Amino acid sequence: MQFKNQDFPLDLRFSVEKLMAHYTQEAATDHLQAQNRIKELTQITQKFPELITGISDLDNLSQYQEQIDNLLLDLFPAVLQSNEIKIVSMPFQETVLQSTKRYKSIIASGGEEYTPEITNFDDNHYYIMGCSIILMQYYGYKIDFRRPFYYEIPDASGMTRSYRMLYNGDFVGIEKKPETPEITEEDVAVLLDNFDNIEVWKEKFPSQGYIFKGFVIANLYDATVDVSISNLKSGLLQYDQDDTNFTEDFHKIFQAIFNLPEIQIGFSNYNEQEGKFELVPLKKINSYILYGETEATCTSALCEGSYDAVFKTGKYFAVSDIKQYHKRFPDIKMYENFKDQGIGSVILAPVRYKGNLLGIFELASPNIGELNTINANKLEDVMPYIVEAVVRNKEQQENEIELVIQNECTSIHQSVYWKFEQEAKRFLKLQAQGDANVQFRDVVFKDVYPLFGQIDIKGSSEARNKATQKDIILQLDKAIEILKEARSIESLPIYEQLEYNLNEFLVETKEQLEVDSERKILNFLKENIRPLFSHLLKHSDKLKALITSYRSQIEDNLGLVYRHRKEYDESVMLLNKRMAAVLEKKQKIAQNMYPHFFELFKTDGVEHNMYLGEAITKDDSFNKIYLYNLRLWQLQVMCEMENEHFSLSRKMDHPLEVASMILVFNTSLSVRYRMDEKRFDVDGTYNARYEVVKKRVDKAYIKGTQERITQAGKITIVYSQYEDEQEYLRYINFLQTKNYLGSEIEILQLEDLQAVTGLKALRVNVLYAQKKGKAKKSFYTYEDLMEEIKA
Repeated sequence: MQFKNQDFPLDLRFSVEKLMAHYTQEAATDHLQAQNRIKELTQITQKFPELITGISDLDNLSQYQEQIDNLLLDLFPAVLQSNEIKIVSMPFQETVLQSTKRYKSIIASGGEEYTPEITNFDDNHYYIMGCSIILMQYYGYKIDFRRPFYYEIPDASGMTRSYRMLYNGDFVGIEKKPETPEITEEDVAVLLDNFDNIEVWKEKFPSQGYIFKGFVIANLYDATVDVSISNLKSGLLQYDQDDTNFTEDFHKIFQAIFNLPEIQIGFSNYNEQEGKFELVPLKKINSYILYGETEATCTSALCEGSYDAVFKTGKYFAVSDIKQYHKRFPDIKMYENFKDQGIGSVILAPVRYKGNLLGIFELASPNIGELNTINANKLEDVMPYIVEAVVRNKEQQENEIELVIQNECTSIHQSVYWKFEQEAKRFLKLQAQGDANVQFRDVVFKDVYPLFGQIDIKGSSEARNKATQKDIILQLDKAIEILKEARSIESLPIYEQLEYNLNEFLVETKEQLEVDSERKILNFLKENIRPLFSHLLKHSDKLKALITSYRSQIEDNLGLVYRHRKEYDESVMLLNKRMAAVLEKKQKIAQNMYPHFFELFKTDGVEHNMYLGEAITKDDSFNKIYLYNLRLWQLQVMCEMENEHFSLSRKMDHPLEVASMILVFNTSLSVRYRMDEKRFDVDGTYNARYEVVKKRVDKAYIKGTQERITQAGKITIVYSQYEDEQEYLRYINFLQTKNYLGSEIEILQLEDLQAVTGLKALRVNVLYAQKKGKAKKSFYTYEDLMEEIKA
């Protein structure tokens, strides 16, 4: 960028005045050589005084080139010509007045059309830089606007190298032109708060308002590695997966760092869950290790030496001659893959974070010997940024996967989350590849063992209907009372007729609440009573008080009294909450015993599903002992939940009865998470038998009787195989010794259900623990509980 004498606060004039002053000072030291040198230079400046007063036409400096070369000779010692990268120029100008041989060589490698240009400044920054020079050198303010200046120059191989420029201003003088206004402290205060406001700077510093006399010396050094690392950091921070230039830019960065124009980068992601290397999801980055495959096991992808480096020592693994290694080890797939890709040398750098392997960063060159154990150490400066980027990328992937699972599924239990994570990765990968029709597939777990248990509130439908009946009776009584009062104030036949209608509803409701009764009463109240009560509010204070009291009891959105139903619903909610809390607390312990799927539902009671098997744990660790253990655990926890009900019922105004049941299914089955229904369900026609039994068995009768299979105060265990019976009798016997279960054991035959026959049940009474103190005994049966509540 070249200003010459255009829009710039400094009127640039080449002058050697300060240089001559320096020589004069040296000559005063009685050094004969210095005295002779000053005489020679003085003769030049006397013959060409404009070299002292200043030459403003910089384009014509070439006519003084011989004199300038002589004047600047001491600044460019011959012995340093091939080592130093140094020039003399005017500030921010392309014109070079003198330079070293090495500088000339570097510029020549850029080609005939190349012109040096500072890369990281624009016109406004140049102007402000000129102003800051004036503030510092002329006014003495300590304002540091110094930023690194860089030239980007292509070398002979075509690679762009970055050179940082350091200015020496020892031979510069600045003068203010008479017509230029002085800069005050108030002006400086304004400027300090307006760095980006170029108009303010131009107002305070008019163009060409100050004279710059002298020249600057610029020393350059190769900062390619520093700039490349900085670009790497910026690129990793600003990376956009849709940026098609991302990989190409990174190739160039590492080519610059290693000064090797043909090297390429790659990356293999490590999937710790599956113990495999895989292509980077969502990113268009090559993997030389995988060579066209989407994934590979660690042992097949690596050789023994690279495996040890990656997983054990964490050190870089370099092979300087792939061809030679392939000849020595022809059966190792890694060397064969590298050879087939035309790779001559390679560096593999494990990317680790907090001791965990995240992936392998790969550098590959087509040339033998270019990459080796020596230059592998250049990665030391960049690996922290690569690690940081990979960690950030993995966190982003996890967030994207979690978002997909949340969007496609409901809340997923932690034990099976890994399976949904796999499907989400597949979904995102195909989506990133442009598959517009990709869908999140059903997730299936094969050969898992089911466990089901429930504690059901007995007679919940009847109890809720009874509460509704009481609420309607209460509301009708209140409405009739208001109409009676209205008739006493204003004897209108219509009031009597409405009162008659309400009394009819009251009689019907007291006798029996029909299915359609609630709707009819609601419509009548809405159309006839509610508008009338709004009218009657103004008739008397007593009516107003009665109507206000009536309305205060209506909490239902439908306009019905919600007192007894509320009491019942709150009792159910409290009981469910307390029993579920016991189950969830114990479930955490059970997960530590052996991981399994678990889900809990709260309706009129608490029920739970559990599935366990190798398909859920993923590891080859399942043994039936874990199934037997979980069955025993389930029976014990059901006893503890019954005890929680026992403890709570003693404190409730309206105790609720519960009946507990466990369903035993002897064979494994497949479970499918159905995306359309957002829930788990058994998979296949045969397995559907399990769901049929689950839904109907608690309402089943003992064969040949009208007695329900479930009973308050007892746990019913439904099964079909003799082996199951013997297994659970052992559990019952064990829990009897622990005072969880009583001595009353029944073996029952169930009536046939639709498409299901041959079911049996064990029924055993629960012992309820009583805290010491006033208690007559330590453990109670259900009958003891009922007697105590009645008392």
